[in-house]
Amino acid sequence: MVIWFIVLIPTIEPRRFLEVLKGPACWLPVAFVGLAVVGTLWADGPWPARLQGISPVAKLLAIPFLIYHFERSRRGFWVLVAFLASCALLMGLSWLVLFAPGWKIAATEVPGVPLKNSINQSQEFALCIFGLAPLVLASFKQRRLALAAACAALMLAFFANMMFVVLARTALLYMLVLTILFAARHLERRAMWLLFMGAAAIAILTWFTSPYLRERVERVGFEYREYTEVFEPTSTGQRLEYWRISIRSVGEAPLFGHGTGSTRQLFDREAVGKTGAWANSITNPHNQTLYVALQWGVLGCIVLYAMWYFHLLLFREAGFAAWIGLIVVVQNIVSSLLNSHLFDFHEGWMYVLGVGVAGGMVARAKRAGNARSQVNDAGPVA
Repeated sequence: MVIWFIVLIPTIEPRRFLEVLKGPACWLPVAFVGLAVVGTLWADGPWPARLQGISPVAKLLAIPFLIYHFERSRRGFWVLVAFLASCALLMGLSWLVLFAPGWKIAATEVPGVPLKNSINQSQEFALCIFGLAPLVLASFKQRRLALAAACAALMLAFFANMMFVVLARTALLYMLVLTILFAARHLERRAMWLLFMGAAAIAILTWFTSPYLRERVERVGFEYREYTEVFEPTSTGQRLEYWRISIRSVGEAPLFGHGTGSTRQLFDREAVGKTGAWANSITNPHNQTLYVALQWGVLGCIVLYAMWYFHLLLFREAGFAAWIGLIVVVQNIVSSLLNSHLFDFHEGWMYVLGVGVAGGMVARAKRAGNARSQVNDAGPVA
């Protein structure tokens, strides 16, 4: 990104860039970063911790530059194709390391994860599934059956990997929401109900044929009982405990929060006297709203929700690029109920790049449409 900025900045036309920046989809991410910078002034922690608190938000500054660039560039689709190709390679490697762990790039403990973790991998594969879905539909309508079959096979491969090899449980939630969104956006009522029945049949079939899926889902109940009965630091239990602590801490400073970078300090205070995993020093409460509210209170939540809202509006038009941007935003909003995916490195950059590239493609298409409309309105020239 640093190299990209070095190449991009000399080509920027200031007047046009300022016009792009006036849109709320562009200036709200900048305002969010500005809030994080100003929030360092009322934080109580040491300055290195305050400055570190700016880092998870700073990536949002790239959004207006990406929208500006891909409004001018014809190569936005290349980025989407490259993402799909890289995820297809990762999916193939995931199947490989499931049976041959020695091929792993990083020494992760989870089978089927060649590098990073299951949450990152599921986030990517789900985007590919729903990004390919309208291509299958369009290809089928155009009688391009070979292309439709290839895209459908790739979708099935991603889905099978998630259900039988490695799955982040949060993916089950946002995949349900994205399925409903796809039906509402692309299908007529009859086709919509056929999709829902087919999806239900696939879900039932997958449940009975995938011991891995059943174990992952049933483990939620086990983890909850371990947390409530013996206070065991399970994944589910830790989330619930982090939320409980966060809600209480937000109540101490509801309007403007505790300041940028204060999250670790608040959780370190709660960890005093505890042992094991409960004594770990953390900064992530695993909920985006709570993460923001802890540091910047209601003011921060207003900025967060406003940014999400205007990014949703950015992709309200029809078209493939708008669909990609929409699923990126919706996936981030839904997954942020159980994680802090806007501030997490991998998922956060997926959001920034997805909104920036797709947003620029949508803006380019809109400008081209407006230009054609002006030509048509002018009529023939004598």
